[in-house]
Amino acid sequence: MHKIGRNDPCWCGSGKKYKQCHMAFDTKIENYRIMGDKVPRHDMIKTPAQIERIRHAGVVNTRILDLLEDFVKPGMSTEDINTFVHDQTTKMGGIPAPLNFEGFPKSVCTSVNDQVCHGIPDPGTILKEGDIINIDVTTIVNGFYADASRMYCIGTVSPEAEKLIRVTKECVDLGLKECRAWAHLGDMSAAVCKHAYDNGYTVVREIGGHGVGNDFHEDPWVGFIGTRGTDMLLVPGMIFTIEPMVNAGREDIFQDEHNGWTIYTEDKSLSAQWEYTVLITEDGPEVLTH
Repeated sequence: MHKIGRNDPCWCGSGKKYKQCHMAFDTKIENYRIMGDKVPRHDMIKTPAQIERIRHAGVVNTRILDLLEDFVKPGMSTEDINTFVHDQTTKMGGIPAPLNFEGFPKSVCTSVNDQVCHGIPDPGTILKEGDIINIDVTTIVNGFYADASRMYCIGTVSPEAEKLIRVTKECVDLGLKECRAWAHLGDMSAAVCKHAYDNGYTVVREIGGHGVGNDFHEDPWVGFIGTRGTDMLLVPGMIFTIEPMVNAGREDIFQDEHNGWTIYTEDKSLSAQWEYTVLITEDGPEVLTH
């Protein structure tokens, strides 16, 4: 970390002298680094002012996901979902972050059945009884980002699909419990993958979560195959997503060559995902959107 003088303004923007603000905090992190831990940079630790703005974006993001609960139904297209999310986001003063992000053409990701993630809404994709769909919503409010996704059942789904959805959410909730200050990302990922594999499922390795808040995708990259006591140290002020992709079959995946975005299971098995944006605090994790 950059050396800051004791009487210099603190890096967090509080206006206080460094010795009165984050000096003891940084010393604690440095001690972990000396002992061999991977530690976050200052730009990966959000300031109180940033956290408040990201928290507000999270309220809007969660509201959109809540509204989808009563909206999604058999017979509609995934393009209908895109229109709904776009309209609700702008109505609440937000901007749909996926739209035009690195060329993504829509305002939301809609991943159906064997689509693992990054499904592109389309008028020709009609939801039918028994389908499962992940809807991934990311909202920008006043320049700050919140990101979460949920699984939605279309009518009555099979017991196998219901179990996959339930276990995937349990994976996220178990991972969340491990997100304690001064623990490690590996603690979270170990809990996620153990529960998935204990239930006969696999976890996608190539795609993971990410830091978020000041931008759409930030450091750290968050994997869900890990070992306790490893990976980055979790410190108060870090914000990232927990979003494992759990497959009913093998973990192998492939990308749609035509659209360059959508990821599928190689064996055509069902895939499920839940996503929370999480803030690390001294008192435990705070879910900012889910």
